[in-house]
Amino acid sequence: MEMLLLKQFHYFLSSSSKLPFFKSPTDATSNSLSPFRSPNPPRRRLLTVRASLITNSDSFEVGRLIGSYGFMNVTSYSGFQSGEDVEYSSGDLGQLRVQDVGEGSVKIRLYEGRVSQGSRKGTPLIFKVYPGKRAGGLEADMMAANELNAHAFLQSSSKDICSNLALLVGGFETNTGEQWLAFRDDGKYSAADYGKIMSERISKKIEQVSWNPYEQEQLIKRRRNFVIRMFQGIMRGLVYMHNRNRLHQSLGPSSVVLNTIVEKDAAYLIPRLRDLAFSVDVRYPFPEDSLGQLAEGLWRRATVAGAYTPMEKRAFGIADDIYEAGLLFAYLAFVPFCEAGVVDSLSLQRLLESTFRLDLEAMREYCLADDRFVEAVKFLDLNDRAGWQLLQAMLNSDFRQRPLAEAVLNHQFLTRAMI
Repeated sequence: MEMLLLKQFHYFLSSSSKLPFFKSPTDATSNSLSPFRSPNPPRRRLLTVRASLITNSDSFEVGRLIGSYGFMNVTSYSGFQSGEDVEYSSGDLGQLRVQDVGEGSVKIRLYEGRVSQGSRKGTPLIFKVYPGKRAGGLEADMMAANELNAHAFLQSSSKDICSNLALLVGGFETNTGEQWLAFRDDGKYSAADYGKIMSERISKKIEQVSWNPYEQEQLIKRRRNFVIRMFQGIMRGLVYMHNRNRLHQSLGPSSVVLNTIVEKDAAYLIPRLRDLAFSVDVRYPFPEDSLGQLAEGLWRRATVAGAYTPMEKRAFGIADDIYEAGLLFAYLAFVPFCEAGVVDSLSLQRLLESTFRLDLEAMREYCLADDRFVEAVKFLDLNDRAGWQLLQAMLNSDFRQRPLAEAVLNHQFLTRAMI
């Protein structure tokens, strides 16, 4: 039974399931928590919803604005340019395609909050606010509805909810068309925040002339342990999704929320996947147009790669998630182990895709000659270069050769390289 919270969407809600509109908060950005109230609340229609999810706006209190962000859209797809010095060409089916990206028009706001009444009273929340059709266009409505639907499906069994996925508590819509999704607050730091903070700490340590070598060794060991535990949790979340025929399709450093970034507390670390606005349902048989423009790019890339049947496209989608997870693994293997400004996610991706054409052995030789990457190389060299082997498998230019998420989770680098 599907959960219905937001207003009508032709691709997954019926015409009889439309939520009433609520008044917008006037002081949602204030420092104190202020409940949403409607002076003349409309009569609420009876909806078929899951009892564990909150759909009454009066049950929430909203605090300060804590941030905002946008999404990157893939705008074109092209093959490598053929030439004397280029190994790959656009005619190679299944090979990597260059993607041009641009900033999307949908801007998301994040607020602190809490549940104000009921059995969950006092539960801290993070509100994710989509601008609605009027401000953000149809795409914003589609993204909000898709994220809602994905979480509802993945949380459908209370006995089998994965601890490595963000937990949706409820949501509602305001009279301006904004879609408010309420998630349990399981941490305000992302993997991107972790990478940035740790690289800045390395820069500060290097500036200290009397940095104790023993202290440095212990720090690196803790960092390796923390990163491996983080990536294990990320892959457990992806295994859970793929086993339920759901693709993430937006996996990156910013889409992983952490309950701690204290490396000494690695034993208590629980990474959680979020940002399921572009998640795709690949249960067979699945309609390719079920998400309209949200999944259009995925199926276009699948066709270019030689995936034509529904099952081939499903396999491509899973492999596409693995590729994104591979780029995330590369980010975690390099950025926290390098000084600030040496490398970031985009420059690392260009290095992998454009400079070395996904030849990880060539990239290792390059990094060995640069002292700025010494700790990253040592990390991936653990257990007889198992990190490089895993990275090469996940970033295989042929999607058919990439491992499944469960195989990644059980790879020797993640099971035997623990400190």
